[in-house]
Amino acid sequence: MPMISQSPAGGVLRDLWLLARYRIVHLDRPAWRRFFLALFALTLSFFMALYSSLLRESGRIEMAAWVAGISLLLAGYVAVKVVPFLARRTALERWMIKIEYEFTREGVVYLLIIMVIAVAALNTGNNLLFIILASLLAGILVSGILSQIVLSQLELDFVLPDHVFAEQPMISRVTLRNLKWIFPSFSVTVSARDADRKKRKKGLPPPRQILDAPVYLPYIPHRADVTQHVELTFPRRGRYTQDGFRVSSKFPFGFLRKAHEVTSRQEILVLPNVQPTEEFYEILPLIGGELESYLKGRGHDLYAIRDYQESDTARHVDWKATAKAQQLKVREFTREDERRLVLVFDPHLPRGDEKMLAQFEKAVNFCACLAWHFYEIDAQMQFVSDGFETPMSPSGEIIYPVLEALALIEPQVGPAVSIENLISRGGAGAAGFNIILTAQPRGSIPTNLWVSSYLVFIDSL
Repeated sequence: MPMISQSPAGGVLRDLWLLARYRIVHLDRPAWRRFFLALFALTLSFFMALYSSLLRESGRIEMAAWVAGISLLLAGYVAVKVVPFLARRTALERWMIKIEYEFTREGVVYLLIIMVIAVAALNTGNNLLFIILASLLAGILVSGILSQIVLSQLELDFVLPDHVFAEQPMISRVTLRNLKWIFPSFSVTVSARDADRKKRKKGLPPPRQILDAPVYLPYIPHRADVTQHVELTFPRRGRYTQDGFRVSSKFPFGFLRKAHEVTSRQEILVLPNVQPTEEFYEILPLIGGELESYLKGRGHDLYAIRDYQESDTARHVDWKATAKAQQLKVREFTREDERRLVLVFDPHLPRGDEKMLAQFEKAVNFCACLAWHFYEIDAQMQFVSDGFETPMSPSGEIIYPVLEALALIEPQVGPAVSIENLISRGGAGAAGFNIILTAQPRGSIPTNLWVSSYLVFIDSL
């Protein structure tokens, strides 16, 4: 038997039939029964009211009063018993959305014109002016109806990358989906929800929001979605939150800006900037030199001869193998794979003035640059700070937890914790070479730490 392909029109009819069948099966029968009974009762009450008027004109006053009373009782019964029952079972939010209206500059001019024509029509009694006035008022009515249609049944989806770094541009996606069956949406603007107006009135600083600039979508077809790519840049590390979005439109005439709020809580953690700075380029060679001096002579057994890499020191070059292979070769020793680093960040500050806080932010970025550098060279790393530490692991496994901890770290003004106690947590004291960032005075650092550590003082950044 040959197969019969189903046409698109047949598929649409089948979907409509299934939808109608679903609505019939899930029909609220008691509500519809009361609705038709109420309709019948109101119709009967209307005809009884007309009949009472005829009885009164014919002189049958007593009979007219009885019929009018019955008509009034029927209407009152429907108003007391049926209308509240139907109102409780009606989901008005499906049909009505809360619209905020804001007059634009063009709208103010339009209202002034209406007021002038209204005054002129009342003073002169000219029918043409009344017709023009009615047309202008009808324009406001049409604008409200069309804006209700444009802004209804819209769904918003805001997608951000998994990892976002401060001061680095990133691309996000704003998708607006139109669920209407017939009508498209025109000239829609998506912006951040202004939910912190009360805080600004009280003088409190507003929270850092994610979407800082409006996104304009000129046309959204019915039963379709439109995606707009937005470039965002976050100036500082930390947590950014947004309670929702504001969808607005000036369609069709631009006299009013109509808007409604979409509740959609968004939260993102912005990691510190990992782009190398001048201080990083100045201090990194010093750290490398201290590390080579610390590890010098610890490995004696030859493990392998491999190709030269940019991070290798010249003293490990095997000149015989280099001459034979006609390219640089280096010796790799058995203990070289045990090279491990401990990155220690001390968040305690001696004072909390603006200069020290700015240096603290520089120290956080510098620590993030170091962690990212060790991640790029695939080193064994451990991170230790006050209240957070990681085990000694390959840097690729802990890099993002370390950056997240640095994104949320706050300066602590007050008595400082001993550096020895800080780096000894979790066995960090014997784990390897220490790189310590601290604001403590140089004279307070124990002598034994200077041998196995490189100290970066925050006030020198």
